[in-house]
Amino acid sequence: MKEDFLVYVWQHQYFDKKDLGTATQEAVQVYKTGFRNTNAGPDFLDAQVKIGQETWSGSVEIHLKASDWLKHQHQLDTRYDQVILHVVWENDQPLHRTDGTPIPVIELKNRVAPALLQTYLNLKSDPHLIPCTPFLAEVPEITKLQMLDRVLLERLEHKGSLLTEQLGHHNQHWEEITYQAIAANFGFKINKEPFHRLSKALPYAILRRHRQQLFQLEALLFGQAGFLTEEYCQDEYLDKLRQEFGYLKHKYALPAGLQKADWNSLRLRPANFPTVRLAQLAAFLHNKDYLFSALLESETIPSFINFFSAPVSPYWQTHYMPARPLKTPVAGIGKDSIYLIIINTVIPLLYAYARSIDNQNLIDKALALLENIPAEHNAITKIYQQLNFRNKSAQDSQAFLQLNQQYCAPRQCLLCSIGHYILKKQKPAP
Repeated sequence: MKEDFLVYVWQHQYFDKKDLGTATQEAVQVYKTGFRNTNAGPDFLDAQVKIGQETWSGSVEIHLKASDWLKHQHQLDTRYDQVILHVVWENDQPLHRTDGTPIPVIELKNRVAPALLQTYLNLKSDPHLIPCTPFLAEVPEITKLQMLDRVLLERLEHKGSLLTEQLGHHNQHWEEITYQAIAANFGFKINKEPFHRLSKALPYAILRRHRQQLFQLEALLFGQAGFLTEEYCQDEYLDKLRQEFGYLKHKYALPAGLQKADWNSLRLRPANFPTVRLAQLAAFLHNKDYLFSALLESETIPSFINFFSAPVSPYWQTHYMPARPLKTPVAGIGKDSIYLIIINTVIPLLYAYARSIDNQNLIDKALALLENIPAEHNAITKIYQQLNFRNKSAQDSQAFLQLNQQYCAPRQCLLCSIGHYILKKQKPAP
């Protein structure tokens, strides 16, 4: 058992309160469990309990063993002098505050229903990738849907907060943040990190000055990406790019860029090679006056597809590496790839901006876009579909990814509405 189970039991009061008393036989009544403290200090704040004839307001600390108080060195921290009740699974040692007064303690070892404990242990140790798999049939559909709605918003909040944090480092410049986010997602999963580094080594303001010249955009992007070295410039077109990049690099005093070793090409199809994605990014930036404002103005999925669709230059329509022609020409980024960019870039940007200006209409727009994008299909979504979860749109598939990442995989069943429903059925009768 872990301490999180005892925290859960206290928070929901899932234990037998008949003749509840401290280790010194003083009667205990719980008026307020307190608020969960996720920062440093006691586990619950602003609790209220009656011990004996006195009503106390303060903090509650949770431990598996009373002696963990000393193990965690709470005796040296004056914040724990506010603890009015120590809730433990096993009371193995009497404890005192820094002023020498005893800390009231209740032991829950014999007050938790065995079925509740066993269900918790089963969830924690279940071999299935989704730990509640054996119990899902008994969970109402509304409970599952509510949890999916919750995790979808959690995912948007998390992605939005990351963008807001970046915004603070760029003087609230939404255009720059939009460019960096889009560039990173042109790398998709395999090359997202080097694309993001490239965007920081090549500011959008410079690219925007050359937006009308696709050749110069390619020179800047391929040069800073490390693909215009002597090794690659045996090709006539790449050699011309190298010469142009040399001029532009000197003009703008560009910092050191990336190297070939920074990019991943192993086991990728030619259409996913970083060189192809760079050419597609250059084509996307070509003739784009503004990025973020255009995203705000676009309303429908077709308008976003049109925004991101742009044919690459003739050379990259027929090559995936210098002097390596493609068997099947690639004119530009595909629709499925655009869907991923909308999901991972456009929608978080809209959500972050909506939060910053408190605009519910923009939040609704972001959610509506997700609902109108086809569902993603991968190893994770397949697992949930096999468990009879619907996967009709990107709203569903994004919710699955968040649910798996934050709750199912780390076995955080106690924080999940589905897990809570399963455990709630095993709580002791009042």
